[in-house]
Amino acid sequence: SGLADLARAGIAGTIAGAWLRTLDQALAATPRPDLVWSGPEIPGLPARRTGRAFDDLIAEACRSIWVSTYAIYDGPRAFGSLADRMAAIPALRVTLLLNIKRARNDTTAPKILVSRFASRFWSYEWPGPLRPSVYYDPRSVDLDAHASVLHAKALVVDDCAALVTSANLTEAAHTRNIELGLLLRDAALAQSISTHFRALIDQDILRSLPEA
Repeated sequence: SGLADLARAGIAGTIAGAWLRTLDQALAATPRPDLVWSGPEIPGLPARRTGRAFDDLIAEACRSIWVSTYAIYDGPRAFGSLADRMAAIPALRVTLLLNIKRARNDTTAPKILVSRFASRFWSYEWPGPLRPSVYYDPRSVDLDAHASVLHAKALVVDDCAALVTSANLTEAAHTRNIELGLLLRDAALAQSISTHFRALIDQDILRSLPEA
Protein backbone atom coordinates (compact mmCIF):
# COMPACT_ATOMS: atom_id res chain seq x y z
CA SER A 1 0.00 0.00 0.00
CA GLY A 2 0.99 3.67 -0.18
CA LEU A 3 1.52 3.91 3.61
CA ALA A 4 3.71 0.79 3.60
CA ASP A 5 5.85 2.23 0.82
CA LEU A 6 6.29 5.45 2.80
CA ALA A 7 7.21 3.46 5.93
CA ARG A 8 9.88 1.54 4.01
CA ALA A 9 11.25 4.90 2.89
CA GLY A 10 11.63 5.91 6.52
CA ILE A 11 8.62 8.24 6.70
CA ALA A 12 6.72 7.81 9.94
CA GLY A 13 3.04 6.89 9.81
CA THR A 14 1.88 10.06 11.58
CA ILE A 15 3.84 12.26 9.16
CA ALA A 16 2.58 10.30 6.17
CA GLY A 17 -1.00 10.54 7.42
CA ALA A 18 -0.73 14.31 7.89
CA TRP A 19 0.78 14.67 4.43
CA LEU A 20 -1.99 12.62 2.84
CA ARG A 21 -4.68 14.63 4.64
CA THR A 22 -3.10 17.87 3.42
CA LEU A 23 -2.95 16.53 -0.12
CA ASP A 24 -6.58 15.41 0.06
CA GLN A 25 -7.66 18.85 1.30
CA ALA A 26 -5.71 20.57 -1.45
CA LEU A 27 -7.29 18.39 -4.12
CA ALA A 28 -10.77 18.96 -2.67
CA ALA A 29 -10.23 22.72 -2.80
CA THR A 30 -9.09 22.67 -6.42
CA PRO A 31 -11.96 23.74 -8.71
CA ARG A 32 -12.95 21.02 -11.13
CA PRO A 33 -14.03 21.88 -14.66
CA ASP A 34 -17.62 21.28 -15.76
CA LEU A 35 -18.32 19.75 -19.15
CA VAL A 36 -20.45 21.96 -21.38
CA TRP A 37 -22.12 20.45 -24.44
CA SER A 38 -24.21 21.49 -27.40
CA GLY A 39 -26.22 19.06 -29.50
CA PRO A 40 -28.65 16.22 -28.92
CA GLU A 41 -29.36 15.37 -25.29
CA ILE A 42 -28.39 11.87 -24.17
CA PRO A 43 -30.81 10.27 -21.65
CA GLY A 44 -29.08 9.53 -18.37
CA LEU A 45 -26.13 11.82 -19.10
CA PRO A 46 -26.91 15.27 -17.69
CA ALA A 47 -24.75 18.06 -19.06
CA ARG A 48 -24.62 21.82 -18.96
CA ARG A 49 -25.78 23.39 -22.20
CA THR A 50 -23.50 25.82 -24.04
CA GLY A 51 -26.07 28.56 -24.52
CA ARG A 52 -27.20 28.39 -20.90
CA ALA A 53 -23.63 28.35 -19.57
CA PHE A 54 -22.79 31.39 -21.72
CA ASP A 55 -25.81 33.39 -20.51
CA ASP A 56 -25.31 32.32 -16.88
CA LEU A 57 -21.72 33.54 -16.88
CA ILE A 58 -22.71 36.83 -18.51
CA ALA A 59 -25.34 37.33 -15.79
CA GLU A 60 -22.64 36.95 -13.11
CA ALA A 61 -20.30 39.58 -14.56
CA CYS A 62 -19.68 42.69 -12.47
CA ARG A 63 -16.29 44.00 -13.64
CA SER A 64 -15.12 42.60 -16.96
CA ILE A 65 -16.05 40.28 -19.83
CA TRP A 66 -13.88 38.94 -22.62
CA VAL A 67 -15.51 37.15 -25.55
CA SER A 68 -13.50 35.60 -28.37
CA THR A 69 -15.18 33.90 -31.33
CA TYR A 70 -14.39 32.90 -34.88
CA ALA A 71 -17.90 33.31 -36.26
CA ILE A 72 -21.07 35.16 -35.31
CA TYR A 73 -24.56 34.84 -36.71
CA ASP A 74 -27.68 36.82 -35.83
CA GLY A 75 -25.79 39.31 -33.70
CA PRO A 76 -28.84 40.77 -31.91
CA ARG A 77 -29.65 37.32 -30.59
CA ALA A 78 -26.07 36.21 -29.99
CA PHE A 79 -25.11 39.41 -28.15
CA GLY A 80 -28.48 40.08 -26.51
CA SER A 81 -27.60 38.94 -22.98
CA LEU A 82 -24.26 40.73 -23.21
CA ALA A 83 -25.84 44.04 -24.28
CA ASP A 84 -28.42 43.72 -21.49
CA ARG A 85 -25.70 43.18 -18.89
CA MET A 86 -23.82 46.23 -20.14
CA ALA A 87 -26.99 48.30 -19.83
CA ALA A 88 -27.52 47.03 -16.27
CA ILE A 89 -23.89 47.70 -15.24
CA PRO A 90 -22.56 50.63 -17.33
CA ALA A 91 -19.10 50.37 -15.70
CA LEU A 92 -18.69 46.80 -16.98
CA ARG A 93 -15.64 46.54 -19.25
CA VAL A 94 -16.53 44.34 -22.24
CA THR A 95 -14.03 43.31 -24.89
CA LEU A 96 -14.88 41.32 -28.01
CA LEU A 97 -12.29 39.57 -30.16
CA LEU A 98 -13.75 38.84 -33.58
CA ASN A 99 -12.56 37.31 -36.82
CA ILE A 100 -12.96 39.14 -40.11
CA LYS A 101 -13.22 36.61 -42.91
CA ARG A 102 -11.73 37.01 -46.36
CA ALA A 103 -13.56 34.86 -48.90
CA ARG A 104 -11.55 32.65 -51.22
CA ASN A 105 -10.27 34.53 -54.28
CA ASP A 106 -11.44 37.87 -52.84
CA THR A 107 -8.81 40.52 -53.59
CA THR A 108 -10.52 43.43 -51.84
CA ALA A 109 -8.07 45.71 -50.04
CA PRO A 110 -7.75 44.85 -46.32
CA LYS A 111 -8.79 48.33 -45.22
CA ILE A 112 -12.03 48.06 -47.20
CA LEU A 113 -12.84 44.62 -45.76
CA VAL A 114 -12.34 45.94 -42.25
CA SER A 115 -14.46 49.01 -42.95
CA ARG A 116 -17.30 46.90 -44.36
CA PHE A 117 -17.20 44.54 -41.41
CA ALA A 118 -17.22 47.41 -38.93
CA SER A 119 -20.14 49.10 -40.65
CA ARG A 120 -22.18 45.89 -40.70
CA PHE A 121 -21.27 44.97 -37.13
CA TRP A 122 -22.19 48.30 -35.57
CA SER A 123 -25.28 48.77 -37.75
CA TYR A 124 -26.79 45.27 -37.68
CA GLU A 125 -24.97 42.88 -35.35
CA TRP A 126 -24.49 44.81 -32.12
CA PRO A 127 -27.86 45.35 -30.37
CA GLY A 128 -27.13 47.69 -27.45
CA PRO A 129 -26.68 51.45 -27.01
CA LEU A 130 -23.43 50.93 -25.06
CA ARG A 131 -20.57 49.69 -27.19
CA PRO A 132 -17.91 47.15 -26.20
CA SER A 133 -14.28 47.40 -27.19
CA VAL A 134 -13.81 45.26 -30.31
CA TYR A 135 -10.56 43.91 -31.74
CA TYR A 136 -9.68 41.81 -34.76
CA ASP A 137 -6.62 40.01 -36.13
CA PRO A 138 -5.40 41.97 -39.19
CA ARG A 139 -3.71 38.84 -40.54
CA SER A 140 -7.17 37.43 -41.33
CA VAL A 141 -7.69 40.06 -44.05
CA ASP A 142 -4.12 40.00 -45.35
CA LEU A 143 -3.79 39.28 -49.05
CA ASP A 144 -0.96 36.86 -48.26
CA ALA A 145 -1.90 33.31 -49.20
CA HIS A 146 -0.77 32.15 -45.75
CA ALA A 147 -2.99 34.52 -43.78
CA SER A 148 -4.12 33.39 -40.33
CA VAL A 149 -7.44 33.72 -38.54
CA LEU A 150 -8.67 34.40 -35.02
CA HIS A 151 -10.11 31.00 -34.18
CA ALA A 152 -10.23 30.99 -30.36
CA LYS A 153 -13.66 30.54 -28.74
CA ALA A 154 -13.71 31.61 -25.12
CA LEU A 155 -15.58 33.66 -22.52
CA VAL A 156 -13.83 35.08 -19.44
CA VAL A 157 -15.83 36.81 -16.68
CA ASP A 158 -14.31 39.01 -13.95
CA ASP A 159 -11.00 37.14 -14.32
CA CYS A 160 -12.61 34.45 -12.15
CA ALA A 161 -14.36 32.04 -14.52
CA ALA A 162 -13.78 30.95 -18.09
CA LEU A 163 -15.70 28.97 -20.69
CA VAL A 164 -13.36 27.50 -23.30
CA THR A 165 -15.35 25.84 -26.06
CA SER A 166 -15.41 24.64 -29.64
CA ALA A 167 -18.67 26.58 -30.13
CA ASN A 168 -18.81 29.79 -32.11
CA LEU A 169 -21.17 32.57 -31.10
CA THR A 170 -24.09 31.30 -33.17
CA GLU A 171 -27.45 29.80 -32.32
CA ALA A 172 -26.55 26.57 -34.10
CA ALA A 173 -23.31 26.18 -32.17
CA HIS A 174 -25.00 26.92 -28.84
CA THR A 175 -27.89 24.52 -29.37
CA ARG A 176 -27.82 22.10 -32.34
CA ASN A 177 -24.22 21.38 -33.34
CA ILE A 178 -22.26 18.85 -31.34
CA GLU A 179 -19.84 21.12 -29.48
CA LEU A 180 -17.74 20.54 -26.37
CA GLY A 181 -16.34 22.98 -23.85
CA LEU A 182 -15.02 23.29 -20.31
CA LEU A 183 -16.35 25.72 -17.71
CA LEU A 184 -13.54 26.54 -15.31
CA ARG A 185 -14.05 28.46 -12.08
CA ASP A 186 -10.35 28.92 -11.52
CA ALA A 187 -9.21 32.53 -11.07
CA ALA A 188 -5.57 31.82 -11.95
CA LEU A 189 -6.49 30.10 -15.19
CA ALA A 190 -9.17 32.66 -16.12
CA GLN A 191 -6.75 35.50 -15.50
CA SER A 192 -4.06 33.80 -17.58
CA ILE A 193 -6.45 33.74 -20.55
CA SER A 194 -7.43 37.40 -20.23
CA THR A 195 -3.77 38.37 -19.69
CA HIS A 196 -2.86 36.63 -22.94
CA PHE A 197 -5.66 38.48 -24.76
CA ARG A 198 -4.44 41.80 -23.32
CA ALA A 199 -0.89 41.03 -24.45
CA LEU A 200 -2.09 40.39 -28.01
CA ILE A 201 -3.71 43.83 -27.97
CA ASP A 202 -0.77 45.59 -26.30
CA GLN A 203 1.64 44.15 -28.86
CA ASP A 204 -0.62 45.30 -31.72
CA ILE A 205 -1.24 41.74 -32.87
CA LEU A 206 -4.94 42.43 -32.41
CA ARG A 207 -6.21 45.83 -33.54
CA SER A 208 -9.19 47.95 -32.64
CA LEU A 209 -12.20 47.73 -34.93
CA PRO A 210 -13.11 51.17 -36.35
CA GLU A 211 -16.15 52.89 -34.88
CA ALA A 212 -17.67 53.22 -38.39
